[in-house]
Amino acid sequence: MLAQQTTDLLHRLKLPAMAEALDEQRRQPDVVSLDFEDRLALLLEREHVARENRRLTRLLQLARLRHSASIEDV
Repeated sequence: MLAQQTTDLLHRLKLPAMAEALDEQRRQPDVVSLDFEDRLALLLEREHVARENRRLTRLLQLARLRHSASIEDV
């Protein structure tokens, strides 16, 4: 029950990527063997990357670029 409460609290704190990463960590036996600090670092990194991706997506939408290009296209 504590696991579900923790996940719910992460969602209420607006940390959805961290909640998802925690659920994934619970399902992976190799991650469970990591130290607390290592697991926490993985959770924080996931949340940071998710927020950065949302920020970049928002900025690209606001930029209203005429062409969607990628490095591979150049």
